[in-house]
Amino acid sequence: MRIVVTGAKGLLGWHAAARLHAANCAARFRKEPEPCDIVLLDRQAFGTDATLAKAVEGADAVLHFAGVNRGDDAETANPAIATRLVETCRAAGAAPHIVYANSLHAKGDTPYGKSKANAGNILASLGGGYTDVVLPHIFGEEARPHYNNVTATLIDNILKGDEPSINPDGVVSLLHAGEAAQIMIDAAIARQNGTLEPDSRRIGVPDLYEILRGFHASYEANIYPGFADDFEVALFNSYRGATYPHGWPRPLKLNTDPRGTLFEAVKGGGGGQTFLSTTHPGITRGDHFHLKKVERFLVIEGDAVIRIRRVLSDEVHEFRVSGAQPAPVDMPTLYTHSIENVGETPVTTLFWTHDLFDPENPDTFADKVLA
Repeated sequence: MRIVVTGAKGLLGWHAAARLHAANCAARFRKEPEPCDIVLLDRQAFGTDATLAKAVEGADAVLHFAGVNRGDDAETANPAIATRLVETCRAAGAAPHIVYANSLHAKGDTPYGKSKANAGNILASLGGGYTDVVLPHIFGEEARPHYNNVTATLIDNILKGDEPSINPDGVVSLLHAGEAAQIMIDAAIARQNGTLEPDSRRIGVPDLYEILRGFHASYEANIYPGFADDFEVALFNSYRGATYPHGWPRPLKLNTDPRGTLFEAVKGGGGGQTFLSTTHPGITRGDHFHLKKVERFLVIEGDAVIRIRRVLSDEVHEFRVSGAQPAPVDMPTLYTHSIENVGETPVTTLFWTHDLFDPENPDTFADKVLA
């Protein structure tokens, strides 16, 4: 299935692209054909006729995230982008099913809301099938702070030690970007027509801030918070994603006396699963990523390099770790990661995850960190 993702460098576009990529990774691991031919379009692609025409040619579906969500340009830019897409499809003889990331604001009378509503009408006119997904406030890993994203902004304030200005009566309806992206992917695959309004978590902004502050206070003390549900896991992953790469590794407090050394490897988290591995010199483990899993790597013997790379990007971050000075590195979601023994003796690593491994739904997608 050829799926075009517009706005692929934005929050929702990247989460959708990562999930489509995950489906391909899972198929390759099973030695099955990849289910998706993924075409990623950024803003620059809309300025080049040939690039846009080539992208939509033969497309089965378009996940349309491209647009402007702030400033005076939004009123005209969003309908213009939609028109450009529809006209290019018609010129190319393509009639893909379009799944549109609309907004709750489209029901209002603001310039931005009108622009979103107008863009939706234009997209629906193509005639190849249309799903209007009305989204609330989106949060998630890699969201930009101070850019129409209250969750990311609060996280940034907390990590920098700044005191934010919060409306005591402010309320937001939250939906994780990955969940929103999956809803749109499923609608594209099923060619589902009509309007979808995904469920969201309604929460006061002061309450959201207190939850995030609680995450931070616990995590700084090397304690994982308890996870009441999937929403809290997603919110915590969004918070801890903002700590990379500069907040890692995190040296542990070592309690040493004549008997030896004691240190606390993992605290809190509500249970989960702990396991150990040994890795011979020159061997690499991992080379996979997770969509939801909270995971810790802690080398307790030997010398290793932990590498992480954001899915669908090229930049690799490396963390040198040693059992001589135990310092965990927690694996951020949507980053493919590996650990390599770079010493001359076996490496012993403690791994911890927040939930039990489910072979029917492993949330593990093979993807090499290094090409």
